[in-house]
Amino acid sequence: MKYIDMKEPGGPDVLICAERPEPVPGPGEVLIRVAAAGVNGPDLLQRKGKYPPPHGASPILGLEVAGKIAATGAGVTGWSPGDKVCALVPGGGYAELVKTPVECCLPVPEGLSLTDAAALPETFFTVWFNLNDRGHLKAGESLLIHGGSSGIGTTAIQLAKAMGAKVFVTVGSEDKARACASFGADHVVNYREQDFVQEIDRLTDGNGVDVILDMVGGDYIGRDLQALANDGRLLSIAMLGGAKAEVDIMPFMVKRLTWSGSTIRAQSTASKGRIAASLRETVWPWLASGSVKPVIFTTFPLSEAADAHRLMEGGQHIGKVVLTVQGT
Repeated sequence: MKYIDMKEPGGPDVLICAERPEPVPGPGEVLIRVAAAGVNGPDLLQRKGKYPPPHGASPILGLEVAGKIAATGAGVTGWSPGDKVCALVPGGGYAELVKTPVECCLPVPEGLSLTDAAALPETFFTVWFNLNDRGHLKAGESLLIHGGSSGIGTTAIQLAKAMGAKVFVTVGSEDKARACASFGADHVVNYREQDFVQEIDRLTDGNGVDVILDMVGGDYIGRDLQALANDGRLLSIAMLGGAKAEVDIMPFMVKRLTWSGSTIRAQSTASKGRIAASLRETVWPWLASGSVKPVIFTTFPLSEAADAHRLMEGGQHIGKVVLTVQGT
């Protein structure tokens, strides 16, 4: 099969097309003939040598795909060759074929193409797990999303609105502000022109927000604590602004705050399976009805993965970037 290889850690130019034997599904696994694969921040980090795959996972980039089942391993039930599927994979998505545990598979929502479906797993698993399981976001509460125009951000806006929350986002341009408003954000803060702590204070009459979804880290953490309401929950999912933060513990105590950190890739197959089941029950009907939609900025052929990474690193995209595989 064809796949995207890395000559060595480095910039986008290290990504090259190569060939290797097709993977064989083991017990409890399915083999997917990939039609499209999503591009995500962790892929860029892995390419730079900063996010090694978990033990036993494929070293090939790519954490989400959509396509058709090509084969099933021993013990797999509920799926047959030819079924359309989207899946969270532990690695190996930038390829014509990839294997993954059956628990991490979901049907392609009604009305969506395989390209659309490839933009779902990584962001929807991450956002749903954090907002629903970790943040316990409830109808009538408020959520602040940093990086509102990203793949994570556009997903979080829509899911939070479907959950009945009021949504605030931070962005870095007017184009991104308009896009986030069109996806349902109630208030948009341009962090290049406004201080988000001051704006949240003003917009909430000094009360703060109930939940913050933070992919920045660094010095944003201390500011997040200021913007949270009593009993607020801070959800850290990435560290784009740095892995270290100096914080004042007093706000945690006075406002009874909770700070939660998580990644999806390192979790057990059983845990991912529980998230998938919850998505299928609650979120997949929203996708089928059209009330929630994947936001795709552009697509690239698999052979142009390096260009997709350059675009992602430029930061001008809104929503997801997807690789398409010819011949599927």
